[in-house]
Amino acid sequence: MAGIKKRTIFSLSVLLCALSFAAGENAESQDFPILTKLRTVPCGKQPKQVVFSPDGSCIALPLLDDTGFQIVRTGDQKVRTIYPPRSAQKGFAEALFVAEKNAFFISQMTTGYIYEYAWPEFTYRREIKTHGVWPKFISWSREKNMLAVSNWVSNTVSLIDYETGNLLRTLKTGREPRGTAFTSGDATLIVLCFGGGTIQKFDTESGWLIQTIEKEKGAMRHIVINADETKAYVSDMYHRSVYEIDLIKFTLTRSIRVFSNPNTIALYGSCLFVSSRGPNNPEDYTKRSPVNGRLSVIDIDSWKIVQETEGGNQPTGLGISNDGAYLCSSNFQDANIEVYRIRPPSRF
Repeated sequence: MAGIKKRTIFSLSVLLCALSFAAGENAESQDFPILTKLRTVPCGKQPKQVVFSPDGSCIALPLLDDTGFQIVRTGDQKVRTIYPPRSAQKGFAEALFVAEKNAFFISQMTTGYIYEYAWPEFTYRREIKTHGVWPKFISWSREKNMLAVSNWVSNTVSLIDYETGNLLRTLKTGREPRGTAFTSGDATLIVLCFGGGTIQKFDTESGWLIQTIEKEKGAMRHIVINADETKAYVSDMYHRSVYEIDLIKFTLTRSIRVFSNPNTIALYGSCLFVSSRGPNNPEDYTKRSPVNGRLSVIDIDSWKIVQETEGGNQPTGLGISNDGAYLCSSNFQDANIEVYRIRPPSRF
């Protein structure tokens, strides 16, 4: 009888250990991404954005207050500076890789041009006139073989044919258009307007405005879209918030407060990474912030902030490598970038 009791207790102990191990494995598989800082790399003045190349071999940095853009190799951190035409006029704002064209694009606000380079060599190909004033963000339409470029001062978006570089049509937007994203098989383009707080949806064939979401005093900056194009996520600098947009109904469904002045966002599995540059300098927003910015992680399912990491002074750009293993952010006032390892890695 005593032997049976001992065997029963032992069996229960083994079962409990197995259940505990299984639960631990399940919890570990559902852990939120963890950022581990690997290094800080000095760069040119006012790095506005960071973009990983499709193969993850390098990171591109547009420099707003410098004469060109930089390429940082992820292996040895060697920095190469490239000087496009009119580089003395500075104002390099945003960059984009288009893998199927072996192409890299960069916008220059001060001239009204974007420039194309061959990737991975970064040899110069051509200049493209946007016919807008202060071009910023660049989006790519694979279906239409077309680029969309938002023009901050002229309140327009230029739709440009890739093959010819010709302007196909101009979309008249709300004030200070910035982030853009193609949706619905690239039949529509969503445009964020920093001035006036509107999110607009345009038909890319006719150029007509289809729908609008308005947020009083909003300052919309960046947009990302999930894989099945049912949800979009938008950063609003004025309200220090990130919004979830139902793309089927085109309505704002959820909102969450983050740190001051959220800039760039990136989807990572079921999480959103957000770079918030921090509060403005009371003397002038172009000067160093009184405190450093933050990188935040939002769990989309629970809609809660699950991690925060202090960045440098005004982290603006944010990018994740295509294999989901690395994150890079640019510190606008520190003239450097920070590279982090993400665990566990996840593909988009």
